[in-house]
Amino acid sequence: MSRTNFDQLLQAGCHFGHLRRKWNPAMAPYIFMERNGIHIIDLNKTVAKVDEAAEALKEIAKSGKKILFVATKKQAKDTVAEKAASINMPYVNERWAGGMLTNFPTIRKAVKKMTNIDKLLNDGTFSNLSKRELLQISRQRAKLEKNLGSIADLTRLPSALFVVDVMKEHIAVKEANRLGIPVFGIVDTNSDPKNIDYVIPANDDAKDSVEAILSAVCGAIAEGLEERKAEKADDKAAAEQKDQPKKKAARKDEAE
Repeated sequence: MSRTNFDQLLQAGCHFGHLRRKWNPAMAPYIFMERNGIHIIDLNKTVAKVDEAAEALKEIAKSGKKILFVATKKQAKDTVAEKAASINMPYVNERWAGGMLTNFPTIRKAVKKMTNIDKLLNDGTFSNLSKRELLQISRQRAKLEKNLGSIADLTRLPSALFVVDVMKEHIAVKEANRLGIPVFGIVDTNSDPKNIDYVIPANDDAKDSVEAILSAVCGAIAEGLEERKAEKADDKAAAEQKDQPKKKAARKDEAE
């Protein structure tokens, strides 16, 4: 069964592209028509592409790997933060720090610095410092939290990147391409789909449009996580059943 349908996407305004003069010819296969100088996206193709991307993301989540969501534009940042946090996935919605993927060890150091500040604040090490020094440390901590707080749990490179506006987040896309990390992206008619592994042609400027696609994608990831949990529980039960005859035999030997 399809994760979204034509009417849902139409209602969310996913079909509105950009002005004709802003278009990228590489997006021609996904454009249905032009109306009043604006390109209209073919939503039948969007539905198919959402399903394709959702299945791939579900498999990644099922294997226990992380998917990093990237959206720093005003219309999408809150939606991405909410959706990604609901499925316990890391996200970047403030600023993409150059080298966040290609220079990952340095980013990890900054995250560790943040946790160290927390530790020292809690155990009272900073209690002897002056007000000014404390203020400087808390400001530094707030800055780190703002930019890196959402990726604090990301201990290794993500297995996939989900980008809302591939044109705005071109640095993130470039870094992922360089490292061979698959990129899933909502691509509008003004963007280039060339470096995107899973293209979802849709309006990336409207909040409702982004929300409609993220809901479908995050639903698939949540399913993948549930299946992983169920498989783990089954494996545990099977292992316990295997051990039971051995335990019984051991008890019998002890009784004799």
